[in-house]
Amino acid sequence: MSSINIEDLMPEELAKAIANPLFPALDSVLRAGRHIASEDLDNHAYLIEFEMPLQHFYQRYNAELVRAPEGFFYLRPRSTSLIGRSVLSEMDMLVGKVLCFLYLSPERLAQEGIFTTQELFDELLTLADENKLMKLVTLRATGSDLDREKLYDKVKTSLRRLRRIGMIVPIGESGKFRVSEATFRFGADVRSGDDVKEAQLRLIRDGEAVLHSQGHAQSSLLNDHDADEAIDAGILEDNENLNDDGQEVQA
Repeated sequence: MSSINIEDLMPEELAKAIANPLFPALDSVLRAGRHIASEDLDNHAYLIEFEMPLQHFYQRYNAELVRAPEGFFYLRPRSTSLIGRSVLSEMDMLVGKVLCFLYLSPERLAQEGIFTTQELFDELLTLADENKLMKLVTLRATGSDLDREKLYDKVKTSLRRLRRIGMIVPIGESGKFRVSEATFRFGADVRSGDDVKEAQLRLIRDGEAVLHSQGHAQSSLLNDHDADEAIDAGILEDNENLNDDGQEVQA
């Protein structure tokens, strides 16, 4: 009886990747929509080492292991993927764009990349159309102090979601956070050009979003139909299955 060569069943490099003790936990968070940036030293180094075999591995699930130009990794399920998908909310998208703007700002260097929720909120009010923001709270919002408190709570909810997918790194229990390079997921169309910061500012002010492969732009204030189109383009997966009120939704 002839022996079975492991190479006949699984390439050697993939076998090494799966046997690595980092694989189980990393595979789980990638499937949950997490982005792995350079500050996650061990996992990032692992993905660089085994990028090619893992790309072939996830192709079997109709998903793509993506290495962005900035160096961070994430898993992008296709429409036929066996890995679950869902979309980020309108507020999540807008907060993500402001985080990308902060990442590009001179203040990031001055503050060692560390910001507070209040600083993010103030920047959001400065950069975005306040009337549109208030409509995310309620169609009857007037800009009152109560409406602003509700808006602040929604921003905090978005930050929690974005933290879970690797866009920010919390600094202890201080309420402060460091912005990750993974926020460029929200600024893919400002990777080129003479002034990326100014281009990102335009995106925030004009309500534009990332250009997908078909060349159409999605609004940063998505309606339900836009969200369906965006997920098919592989832009907004976070796999959390939550709507803006924290309730489960179907992807």
